[in-house]
Amino acid sequence: MDDLFTREDKPKAQYRTVAVLTTAPIEKPYDYRIPEDTDVKIGDYVRVPMGRSLVPGVVWGSEGGQVQTKKLKTIDERYDLPPMPQAHRIFLDKVAAYTLSPAGSVLKMALSVPDALSPPDSARGYVLSETGRAVLNPAPGTKTYASLKAEHVRILEKVKDGVPRRAAELARLAGCSAGVMKTLEKKGLLESIALTPCPPCSTPDPTRTGPILSEDQNTAARTLCHAVMEGKYSATLLDGVTGAGKTEVYFEAVAAAIEKGHQALILLPEIALSNAFIDRFQTRFGCTPALWHSALSPGVRRATWRGVAQGAVRVIVGARSALFLPYSDLGLIVVDEEHDPAFKQDEGVTYNARDMAVLRAHTGQIPVVLVSATPSLETIHNVWTGRYRHLVLPDRHGGAGLPTLHILDLKKDKPERQSFIAPTLRKAVAETLDANEQALLFLNRRGYAPLTLCRSCGHRMECPRCTAWLVEHRRSERLACHHCGFSMPLPKICPSCHETESFAACGPGVERIHEEIKALFPQARTLLLASDTTEGDAAMRTALADIREHRVDIVIGTQIVAKGHHFPKLTLVGVIDADLGLSGGELRATERTYQLLHQVAGRAGREERPGHVYLQTYTPESRVIQALAAGSRDAFLEIEAGERERAGMPPFTRLAGIIVSGTNEAQVDAVARTLGYNAPNAPGIRTLGPAAASLARLRGQYRRRLLVIADKSVNIQKAVRTWLSETKIPSSVRVRADIDPQGFG
Repeated sequence: MDDLFTREDKPKAQYRTVAVLTTAPIEKPYDYRIPEDTDVKIGDYVRVPMGRSLVPGVVWGSEGGQVQTKKLKTIDERYDLPPMPQAHRIFLDKVAAYTLSPAGSVLKMALSVPDALSPPDSARGYVLSETGRAVLNPAPGTKTYASLKAEHVRILEKVKDGVPRRAAELARLAGCSAGVMKTLEKKGLLESIALTPCPPCSTPDPTRTGPILSEDQNTAARTLCHAVMEGKYSATLLDGVTGAGKTEVYFEAVAAAIEKGHQALILLPEIALSNAFIDRFQTRFGCTPALWHSALSPGVRRATWRGVAQGAVRVIVGARSALFLPYSDLGLIVVDEEHDPAFKQDEGVTYNARDMAVLRAHTGQIPVVLVSATPSLETIHNVWTGRYRHLVLPDRHGGAGLPTLHILDLKKDKPERQSFIAPTLRKAVAETLDANEQALLFLNRRGYAPLTLCRSCGHRMECPRCTAWLVEHRRSERLACHHCGFSMPLPKICPSCHETESFAACGPGVERIHEEIKALFPQARTLLLASDTTEGDAAMRTALADIREHRVDIVIGTQIVAKGHHFPKLTLVGVIDADLGLSGGELRATERTYQLLHQVAGRAGREERPGHVYLQTYTPESRVIQALAAGSRDAFLEIEAGERERAGMPPFTRLAGIIVSGTNEAQVDAVARTLGYNAPNAPGIRTLGPAAASLARLRGQYRRRLLVIADKSVNIQKAVRTWLSETKIPSSVRVRADIDPQGFG
């Protein structure tokens, strides 16, 4: 980007000024004076005074001229970084407009690591000095090698290869304290130099040979590589059955982007997927990808953010927030498992990373690839209408067959009393173990039991801060709320009737299934895998490796094992409750249940051994169960689309959810009623509500909802913005707009 102030167009005012957008929750940039003898360009990262603080920001444009120049504050510092590219700044503006969020709040997502704006403090490493080299190779008549202490000799031997090493590393290698390095430096035998950390994934090798692709894979890969080389916007759905090798196909597009000198972004819906992903990436490209997610250390986040902004990081694999990193030259975006609801952010700036990835690709005129075995109805509708290209991988890679699916009607195939595993499934697990194969029992419910009630009076243990039941976790002997994190010991006395030892666990969670499996198969090696039983990236990697290496016979898990993993000897999948998720009246309940069950079924029989999937259900006649049994995904989507169209729901209309929340219930109700009275209702747009949210109280906040439904020809953002701006909202009540809500919670 050219300097704003060339000789020809330099303003005639006494001071030069620019408009700076900061990370404060503001709607637009503010004007600032440029310090004397400082060059500033659009896109430069700066630090500016705001109130009594200094805050980071980005030069967004030339001055607006709304304030007298002499009254403006002056930019405090310009950071030594390449300017934020125009495509990314336009993208952030569009995200703010689309989501009805302050522009500064959206910028804050891009400047999420303010410390990374300044260069890191250089670590110090030690190398041999000239004197040290002379001591190792003494000339006649000088001090000899033998006159040194043994630990000094060991250190000098380690550094003679010329590779700089930190004091701690040398101390570990030489078996001494780190302080010895200072001693050798004072003696003139070592010298310290600054170590510049190398950003992650700076040298991936796109020429390394990957797996041999099938004809269908090759055709799809060539199409994606051509899109990368063409350098224009395109949106493609890479649609393939579970185990079809979709990852290997889009790796070829990533390789093409690297060869062309561009950066590539791969979005994953949850970080658990990256554990199985890293090894495949490293095998293909010879290095690990740069990761981006909330569990990274501050130091790693600083190095990665700065490396992305400088263009040194070539491939990022991350959660939804990775989309907002300030890429210097982004050339490809891949959204893996594009249908996953984890791509929707419901706090702060509300957005769907899948949709915003398409927006980012369009803004930067680059290709975006959406990947799924169970595409969302929105994505498949865009395929049907010709907006997205469709690439299909119909078969599993390597000739493996799809698993055989069995429906178990629990009204007929009844589990024993106080058990949850049907006799047919129990027999199938036993046969699987006898064949020296693995089984996965899936239940998307953490804890031991979802409800704890008193047998004497029926009192149910409820969260004091949320409209939700407390979930029993027997391993920790506590009741916990999975919405706000509240927990308490399991009470001995009922708080309602004061009966002792009267509480009963109702229904199963994965802990209860694990308990049942251990009783049925005491010799089997079992593993319970859920987000609250496997803490940390290292623990997850160990657990997944144990499954892959067959150090586990039976896995009992939630959705973190449902997708993205390849277990060679896993041939049986049993779904304990295939009906879970179909109740509650959510718009996407049937679609999401189908997707989840299809994905978990896809873990079975991914290599030469045939797979079997058992679905336990009380409603074998339901559309979801029948579609899974018939393998008729497309027919299911067509029926689902027809029902949505008749109901006037997305993808045939637009939705905006309005959430009113606060600690004073009466005040929240009053604001919600006022909004409902003034709500937009006209041809092409109508408003429902207010009504209590499905979680009417969450983290101590009372919540009410309104729902705006608009024809696709209506500018729903403009209508909602005008409506909310005309209503006075007390400071103690929060009103939040959610464009394209994914649920009604």
